[in-house]
Amino acid sequence: MTALLTDLLKHIKVAVTSGGGFARFQTQFLRSLSQDTAGLGNLYLLPNSGTKFFVWQAGWVEKYEDNLSENEKKQVMEALRMTLEKYQTDKPAQIYGPLIEDRGSQITFSGLGQLAPLELKMKWDPTREKRRKIVESLQPKIPKFDVRIGGSTSIDITRRGMNKAYGIHKLEQYLEIPLSQMVFVGDALFYGGNDYPVKATGVDCIEVKDPDETERLVRSWFA
Repeated sequence: MTALLTDLLKHIKVAVTSGGGFARFQTQFLRSLSQDTAGLGNLYLLPNSGTKFFVWQAGWVEKYEDNLSENEKKQVMEALRMTLEKYQTDKPAQIYGPLIEDRGSQITFSGLGQLAPLELKMKWDPTREKRRKIVESLQPKIPKFDVRIGGSTSIDITRRGMNKAYGIHKLEQYLEIPLSQMVFVGDALFYGGNDYPVKATGVDCIEVKDPDETERLVRSWFA
């Protein structure tokens, strides 16, 4: 995937957006890329579901960050803890890292903790049913916020309208590239998923299931 992305960056602009914070981008993604890669100028990063934006300028430079206020964070945290007490009945025997993270512009709940091994994450809520119940109970408690299922164990909470669609429009403005010339690839385009808001932008969307399917898609573009 690193080799494919490096080749892709030689030809087109690529943006990576995720519910994960910038620190996760660094450990899970950026460390695999050579900092000497000529194409880094074509790479754009939108962590925290698009509520932050980084560009490469001889180093990663943050262009915007729409942080929640302390009062907003308090509202979200209280509602989330209240909901978890009711619906998280099968509490895991072991927690890996924080269950609830303050990412500045986003509050994220991770069912096993953010640092849980991938194999455990994949088994925890494969049908998303556990998180769907939490989201359905939590959303009415905090109507001024968006509550979305993300990743394999997470729920991402941002201000209403501050989501990946917001990030797409920021890209449109910054790069001066019309939406008609963009394509979005994601695995959570279903209703309630953290990729779902992108559909409303009108950008062409391609749904993938996993990294292998993503790899095949990128190879097909080269073909």
